[in-house]
Amino acid sequence: MSKSKIVTIAVISLIAVFAGLILINLFYPEETNSSDPQQRQRASAVTVRAVPVSYGTIEKSVIINGEILARNQVTIYPTIGGRLAEARVRIGDRVSRDQTIAMIDPSRPGEVYSRSPIVTPVAGTVLNAPYSVGDTLSTQSGVFTVGDLSSLLVETFVPERFAASVVQGMRAVIWFEAISGETFNAEVTEVNPVIDTVTRTLRIRLRFLNADSRIRAGMFATISLVTNRKTDVPIIPRTSLISTYGSWIVFIVDEESIARRREVTLGLDNEEFVEILSGIDIGENVVNAGQNFLSDGDPVRVVE
Repeated sequence: MSKSKIVTIAVISLIAVFAGLILINLFYPEETNSSDPQQRQRASAVTVRAVPVSYGTIEKSVIINGEILARNQVTIYPTIGGRLAEARVRIGDRVSRDQTIAMIDPSRPGEVYSRSPIVTPVAGTVLNAPYSVGDTLSTQSGVFTVGDLSSLLVETFVPERFAASVVQGMRAVIWFEAISGETFNAEVTEVNPVIDTVTRTLRIRLRFLNADSRIRAGMFATISLVTNRKTDVPIIPRTSLISTYGSWIVFIVDEESIARRREVTLGLDNEEFVEILSGIDIGENVVNAGQNFLSDGDPVRVVE
């Protein structure tokens, strides 16, 4: 193809393009050069989600592990050392208070003594029996552990940094690997007045508010302990917050669908919500999705 033909084809193509643009502007002027400011605003609006600031309840929790114990659990020791001559109960047996549950033979070679009984001071179920007949025991040997399985409790250890917040009556939620998908409510009934100087923890015990026969002594429990709780305070989703230069900001949507930047002061917070102390008012719509693409004064389109 000659050079003159190539130039001719290029010129014709440019003419066709410009003609097309002219025709679009003649027949669809509102779509290409609208003079309506509202229509231009709608076209450039950022799509966001927003929720109203409302009063609610917010809780701060700490997740710790614990163990299920029988209430009034007692370890029973012999009053005299010697050989375990007879064991009258086994693990799982029910015993009564003042019942003789074993016999100790304190005899030594060449000497014969009367057997000494081991008596349980409480009623309950035998939970542990670590020794067998023939074992030699001292007065420090825990022969049996007896506990009341009709009423279980939870024992756990709270890190020192949360110790000042723990009081009797504090609520908790408990769940178990052995009981999948279910939770159980409990409250603190006992708080040790002394911090353990080795572990730097505070021992507490809780009782179940909704007991269940599937819960057994010795189970491993995961505990969500409520260390702080506020009711009827302004709260917003935590996802609404933007951290900037050491402060927190949010965007609210005004009546004209314009995003307004607000600096807020935060109170109590958890994984889902945060308390607002100042910066926005009850009823204002705060952006909780899409706010990272906003600037103050941007038009927005709120979607469900």
